[in-house]
Amino acid sequence: MAIQLPDQLRRQVLDLRRTHSLSKVAEMTALPLGTVKTICSRSGEFRDNPKHRELFTLPAIRESTSTDLTVPELPPQKDVTGDKEVDALLWLRSVISTGQAALIEKAMLGASRIKTPLAELEKRYTAHLTAMHPGSFAATFASFGFSDLEGLAKRSIVKLSNQQEASARFGEDLFASTPVEQLCIEALEGLERERGWKFDQAEVDKRFTARTDLMPHTLSDCLYELAYWDRLYKMRAAVDGVGDPAVESTERERFTFRRLAHIRAKTKDEAIAVFRYLSDSGHMDDTETNDILSNLIG
Repeated sequence: MAIQLPDQLRRQVLDLRRTHSLSKVAEMTALPLGTVKTICSRSGEFRDNPKHRELFTLPAIRESTSTDLTVPELPPQKDVTGDKEVDALLWLRSVISTGQAALIEKAMLGASRIKTPLAELEKRYTAHLTAMHPGSFAATFASFGFSDLEGLAKRSIVKLSNQQEASARFGEDLFASTPVEQLCIEALEGLERERGWKFDQAEVDKRFTARTDLMPHTLSDCLYELAYWDRLYKMRAAVDGVGDPAVESTERERFTFRRLAHIRAKTKDEAIAVFRYLSDSGHMDDTETNDILSNLIG
């Protein structure tokens, strides 16, 4: 005959499992290891949360219904500086900035025919900006990387790709609140900001933890959600040049990032995936990263 365990004890097992191994939880609760395994397995709290995945899935890409062929148009040539070579390079940069592969190829060919070294043209452009805006650091900074056409080409291609994806996924609704963003706003409704802009972290965690349908159960869930926020930001930024999310969305993203320090890895591969995320996304110097790494190897 199966023994009915108190709900409080079941909850204790689940809470302990988030930071301890199965054998350690069994030792701490004086329960058989098999019982601890069964409680954790049946709870579903240590498997990917399907409802969470559904919430944090971007709209499917919709194929364009237009059958018209789009012919890339060359930007107009302008007399900007009075220096023919600098103006030519400015125009080639505007061609490259279209992100269109065919136009970029032609622009790079045109740049190869300029006799003056591009680094020299960058200096001349910097001198022009400095003369036009004396004492302005921003003017000087504007010429930084002026001669790096390959870097510009790579960025422009990525930007165009993000713009096209944004159009295919959202159409004209790119900047409308997504269901997830609306839920984040509702979750933090009424919570006052400290010093006018910052929410209390403990209160934020409490609010989001209470929304069980939004909770990631695994590290894979966390990475899935963080990828959602990253893609949404990049698509919006490609269109408006900024892409800044609502503060509630930012708080949710940081909350999920912090969860990486509290959810145990199911497998070695999952732990490696988190480490790669930290490295590739530039989060290695974040204040929470030491706790996350300790969690991965603990």
